Amino acid sequence: MTLRYLYTLAMFLVTPLLVLRLLARGVRSRPYHRRWPERFGFFDPPGFSGSLWVHAVSVGEVNAAEPLIKALRRDYPNAPLVVTTVTPTGTARVQQLFGDSVFHVYLPYDLPYAVGRFLKKVRPRLALIVETEIWPNLYHACRKRGIPLMIVNARLSERSLRGYKPLRGLLRSALRCVRLIAAQSRTDAARYRLLGADPEQVLVTGNMKFDMPIPGGAVAEGATMRGHWGPRRPVWMAASTHEGEELSVLEAHLQVLKRLPDALLLLAPRHPERFRAVEHAVRSLGFTAATRSLEGVPSPSHQVFVIDAMGQLMPFFAASDLAFVGGSLVPIGGHNVLEPAALSVPVLVGPRTFNFEEITRSLIEEGGAERVADAERLGPSVLQLLLDAAKRARMGQAAQRVFERERGAVQRVMRLIDTLLQE
Repeated sequence: MTLRYLYTLAMFLVTPLLVLRLLARGVRSRPYHRRWPERFGFFDPPGFSGSLWVHAVSVGEVNAAEPLIKALRRDYPNAPLVVTTVTPTGTARVQQLFGDSVFHVYLPYDLPYAVGRFLKKVRPRLALIVETEIWPNLYHACRKRGIPLMIVNARLSERSLRGYKPLRGLLRSALRCVRLIAAQSRTDAARYRLLGADPEQVLVTGNMKFDMPIPGGAVAEGATMRGHWGPRRPVWMAASTHEGEELSVLEAHLQVLKRLPDALLLLAPRHPERFRAVEHAVRSLGFTAATRSLEGVPSPSHQVFVIDAMGQLMPFFAASDLAFVGGSLVPIGGHNVLEPAALSVPVLVGPRTFNFEEITRSLIEEGGAERVADAERLGPSVLQLLLDAAKRARMGQAAQRVFERERGAVQRVMRLIDTLLQE
């Protein structure tokens, strides 16, 4: 209890810094300036009770939760659905996927009164936390109110486990408030146990991202785009890139253009507040460029196409000969390699993929993905694949097999949810 009091005191002390951080981020991304009261539990009550609440911190977690939320809507059509996020990009993705069919609100800071106001207003009958969000006051508040709490698609990297070590006593107390932890893999399950979770409450259900729906028109839309810019044109995609990666990607594309002068790069930065800066960098380096927001699709004359839009990657993956998945040349830990894999597109990743280590390892071992050792190797690896159609076909088929083999996690999680709700 003393540890949690100290933690709560620390949260009160850092709250002004959190507000300043919101202000600073709002300079680059204006949505951070909106809906501040929600972050302290102030919002109009939705007027329902017995809701099913899903928390997904940002875009990646919302995408992972998409098949689960759809399953909840299907199996519990009369239960109100609440979805919380932390970032504006996560909020935008929730609105894009679900519109008004769910009640969205920002998760409040982990302050006792803010958490209490939030729970009193949404009145959940079940709380589902996606992946890795451990908030001691929130977890204890759920247990105090008798709200079953479950971590779904739970993952915990080795890096996070090391970072949590000084707080292990506090986190162990929080995790003991959780009824079930549905881990992505045996490795994730073992790390949660090391962090202090009750071993009997930790189960391995697989990764829900394998159950993500493939947009019905993605393949057809991709084929249409290829027809627009030239069906035989070499095309590669760099998806979910971060600051420090775009320059490496553009240098790689320069190497590709020397051998394949009609090659096209589809470049999708991870964060919308960086769209304009990335476009400026592309043009300043002398590339003939276009953007999704202005031109819609690239023409045969464009060398680089900046995808400055959220939630629209699948048709572009479908239109690509191969995909490099970002966050892996810089110490972010990589992003979702399953989207291109689902569409039989060969995958390249950098050396840092600790956020998706088991999925990435499976794809590499099965021949559906390759790892580049550093930024200097990206250009030669892209060029080699663009010149070898047979290898691309083998890799694409292997990637798709891995994707299909691992599906079913949502069904396993739903059985656990059914059990909790019946109790």
